[in-house]
Amino acid sequence: MSGSDETPANRPVARPFGVWTAAALVVGGMIGAGIFVMPAQLAPYGWTGTAAWATAIPGALLLAFVLSRLAAARPDASGAVAIVGDVLGPMPGLLVGWSYWVGICAANAIIAVTAVRYGATFAPALTASPLATAVAATTLVWALTALNLGGVKGAGRFQVLTTVLKLLPLIAVVLILAGLAVTDTARFGAHAHKGFVPAEFTTALTLAFFPLVGFEAACLAAERVRDPARNVLRATLFGTALTGLLYVIISNGVVFALPEATVAAAGAPIAMFVETFWGRAAGVSVAAFAAIAAIGCLNGWVLMQGEVPLGMARSRLVPAALGRTSDRDVPTLAILIASAFTSFLILSGAIPGLTGVLTFMLQLTTAATVWLYVGACVAALRLKIVLPAAFLGLGFSAWVLWGSGMQALLLSILLMLTAVPLYWLRPPKV
Repeated sequence: MSGSDETPANRPVARPFGVWTAAALVVGGMIGAGIFVMPAQLAPYGWTGTAAWATAIPGALLLAFVLSRLAAARPDASGAVAIVGDVLGPMPGLLVGWSYWVGICAANAIIAVTAVRYGATFAPALTASPLATAVAATTLVWALTALNLGGVKGAGRFQVLTTVLKLLPLIAVVLILAGLAVTDTARFGAHAHKGFVPAEFTTALTLAFFPLVGFEAACLAAERVRDPARNVLRATLFGTALTGLLYVIISNGVVFALPEATVAAAGAPIAMFVETFWGRAAGVSVAAFAAIAAIGCLNGWVLMQGEVPLGMARSRLVPAALGRTSDRDVPTLAILIASAFTSFLILSGAIPGLTGVLTFMLQLTTAATVWLYVGACVAALRLKIVLPAAFLGLGFSAWVLWGSGMQALLLSILLMLTAVPLYWLRPPKV
C-alpha cells in the first residue's frame, strides 16, 4: 500500500483515459458473452423480441445521456455513485452503489464461466467436470485481477485490444447478413416466426436490456477520464449507440435468417450461424473470439469492481479502507475483496445442491444494477438537469425492474440493505 498521508477524498487522481479508451471501456463492458447467445434467448419471442430491441436501446441511450450529463455537471466527482450520494444523501448513495457493486461481482462470475465454456471448444478438459470449470474460471478471474492490480493504464490498453478483437467476428456476421440482403432477401421471410405478443413484451424487454448493461462504465470511472465533462458524454453515447446497432443487426438478422427453433436450440447461435454459411472452420473461429469477448468484458468489469468502491470511499460513503490505493493508484483491497466474492460464487456452483447459484445471480444482476439508474435519474431531477430525459429514464428503469420479476426485485432490495452497517462505519464529512 502507498505510504502517502493523503486521504482518499483529497488524494490527486491520475486521469489516464482519453475518449477512445473510455469508449472502449463502454463497448468492452457491454459486449461480452451476451451478444453471442442473445439470438437464442430472443428467438422464441419472434417479433416481440424485435420490438423489445426497439425499446431497450433507446432506453439505454436515454439513461446513458442522463448519467453523462450528471458527470458533466459534477466533473470533480469520482463517479455516478458519488453524485447520487452527494445529491440525495449518503444512505441512498451507499445503497445504490453497494447494489451495483454486488451486481458486478455476480456478473463477473457468469462471464468467467462463459469464457471457460467457450474456451473448452479448444481444450475440453476445462469443462470436464463442474469443479474443473469452476477452477478454470476462478483462475481467469485472478489472472485479470493481477493485470488490474498492475495499474489502470495497462488494464485500459488491454481493454482496447480485446475490444478490437471481439468486434471482428461480429463484423463477419454483419457481412454475411449484408450479403444475404443483396443476394437472398427472401430468406429473411422464408421461415415462420411468432408475431407480436403484448403479454410477453415486458419479459422480452428485460432480456434485451440485460446485455446492454455496461453503458455506464465511463460514467462510473469518470475520475479516470481526461476532460470528463466532454469525453464521458462522447464516449458513453458513441459506445452505447455502436453496441446497440450491432445487437439489433446481429440478433434480428440471425433470428430471421434461420428457422426459429434452430436458433432457439443453439448453444452458440452466432458460431452456428457463421458455420452455416462459411463452414466449420469459421464457426470454430467465432467460438475463439467469443472467448476473447468474454475475457475482455471480464477485464473491464474487474476494473469496475475496484472503481465503484473506490469512488464511494473517496466520497466518504463507505469506510476509508476500501479506498486505500497502492503506489499505482489501484484500490487493491476493494479489488481483492470483490474477486474473492466472485470466486466464492463460481466455486459454489460446483458444490452438489448449489449448481443453480450462478443462474440465480444472473437473474439478480439486472435488478441490482438498475437501482443505480434509478438513483441517477432521481439525482438529475433533484438538480433540475435534463428534466424530461431524467423523468422518462426513471419510468423506464422502473419498467425494467418490474420486468425482472418480483423475486429478483425483492432480493435486490435485500442485497442493498446488507450495506446498512457500512453507513455507520463511514468517515464523517469534512
